[in-house]
Amino acid sequence: MALTLNEVTKSFGGTEAVRGLSLSIPEGEMFGMLGANGAGKTTTFRMIIGLLDPNSGSIEWNNQPLTYKESGKVGYLPEERGLYPKLKVADQLIYLGKLRGMKKKDIVPKMRYWLERFQAEAYEQQKVEELSKGNQQKIQLIAAILHEPELLILDEPFSGLDPLNVEILKKAVVELKENGTTIIFSSHRMEHVEEMCEHLCILHKGEPVVGGHIREIKQNFGRKYLVIEAEFDCSFIKTMDGVLAVEERANGLRLEIRDEETAEHIFEALQGCGRVRRFSLEDPSLNDIFIAKVGASYA
Repeated sequence: MALTLNEVTKSFGGTEAVRGLSLSIPEGEMFGMLGANGAGKTTTFRMIIGLLDPNSGSIEWNNQPLTYKESGKVGYLPEERGLYPKLKVADQLIYLGKLRGMKKKDIVPKMRYWLERFQAEAYEQQKVEELSKGNQQKIQLIAAILHEPELLILDEPFSGLDPLNVEILKKAVVELKENGTTIIFSSHRMEHVEEMCEHLCILHKGEPVVGGHIREIKQNFGRKYLVIEAEFDCSFIKTMDGVLAVEERANGLRLEIRDEETAEHIFEALQGCGRVRRFSLEDPSLNDIFIAKVGASYA
């Protein structure tokens, strides 16, 4: 395993922000880290990059302690903005690259490559404060990957981006992973985690409450969902035996059901009622699992 956390605990005063966290993240994988605000994600990230020391437990990279001295191996995109607003984009990226031990002659071509890749080359000589939030996010991501880190931590990397720019950055992040970068990915957008990650951990009040391969987490969750779209009133289904919860949608229903046998009974009940456009048995989404385990959904 490239990154390993062993029983890591961090307290502030009498409050435990992270409690007994153990994780193993394979090299070259994108790993999802989920949790509501205050769950301990940011504290965990800061311990990984060496800004905070754990009270107990250990953090290792390829079986060696990961400390602030090895921070050059890590790239970190924090959720909050961390750029100098009065500096021009080029000056900022060159300065941050030098802090990582790079030389200007190496920084400039890589900087321009990423600016062009993110369709931001026109902003090279603009001050950060003159950019939109979305373009600031692009510059901040470039700053995190300019030195080609072995481990990359992305906390809400697509914040402030429109759908087109989300796709541009998603493609770049996936390419980094395919080229061997180990990535920890945190987002409030469950569909992004579901699409891009193989394994994940959900933190709640500093403790892991769900962890493992996403496919296995869904299979073991113990709930099934049925989506029905019909050209007739099918509200009678709501009271059928085995229907545990109902979500009404503009074009139909999404039902939480007890088992697949319940789906068969519903299918039989719909026969002869009219045209059914969709009848789909689904595994739970990450949002379903998160709500069940943590008790709060993302707005």
